Amino acid sequence: MSFHSGFVCILGRPNAGKSTLLNALVGEKLAIVSPKPQTTRNRILGVIHVPRQKETKKPGGQVILIDTPGVHRPDSSLGRRMMGEVRDALEGCNLVLLIVDVTWKSSAADQFVLDLVKKSGTPALLLLNKIDLLHGGQKEKLLPIIARYGQLHDFKEVIPLSARKHEGLDILLEKVIGALPEGPHYFPEDQVTDQPVRFMVAEIIREQVLLETSEEVPYATTVVVEQFEEGAKLTRIAALIYCEREGQKGILVGKKGQMLKKIGTAARAQIEKMVGTRVFLELFVKVKPHWRESHHFVEELDWRRQLEMLAGREKA
Repeated sequence: MSFHSGFVCILGRPNAGKSTLLNALVGEKLAIVSPKPQTTRNRILGVIHVPRQKETKKPGGQVILIDTPGVHRPDSSLGRRMMGEVRDALEGCNLVLLIVDVTWKSSAADQFVLDLVKKSGTPALLLLNKIDLLHGGQKEKLLPIIARYGQLHDFKEVIPLSARKHEGLDILLEKVIGALPEGPHYFPEDQVTDQPVRFMVAEIIREQVLLETSEEVPYATTVVVEQFEEGAKLTRIAALIYCEREGQKGILVGKKGQMLKKIGTAARAQIEKMVGTRVFLELFVKVKPHWRESHHFVEELDWRRQLEMLAGREKA
């Protein structure tokens, strides 16, 4: 019986449900999620291990999902970096999952995303997400969406689903496995991502910033883990939250430090579940004016670059 494997890129506009889909399919929270657009800033890899089914003779496989930042027209170094992550993910992938929020009206942004799919030349599935938000006769709205996209591109399959409610995911996974070529095991069966824990910790903290703050603050903020010492019973973490202005720092710290404490408490609870130990978490806030426009600083935020820097320090 054959074994299918390959790399699958999840593509879509901001807030279409890409990260929710990744988490739902993998069965673990690998990508942070918030109602705010452009929550995802990096490629996030999740591995799905699909066992062979002897009774139905369905092939087993390994799906390497790549969640990407929401496709948008960049207006900063950070935005250009995010779109670079999208293009890197598209290169060499075996299949594209174009995810569309069925509650949105069509716009020029949809064509911008579709053009990326076409330019990649990679086979694609069209996913109509958030069908749980359509009630009664509203599900007829899917028909014109299917017709419109069918005229614009030759998709291998069109699959209605709800990533949040886990509806349609079994069908999707079956179609994905069927569309992938026969191939090897790229990752061991106990591995579900290539992300280091330090990066995931930083993202958990940033998720709480996104959830607790508003206006420009979430978008002007990033998080870097400065210290990570993992022990058998206690993990010590120190993280730096960067923002661009003193006013933003005041909001992040809050009156008598209450906002920073709230962010830290919520983040610590999630981190403890992930690392399996008690966590001592220290958060600091630092102003770095216009960091989103700094190509050098934005490049250093990439966890792959951070690992290289850490390795260099250890050798020194």
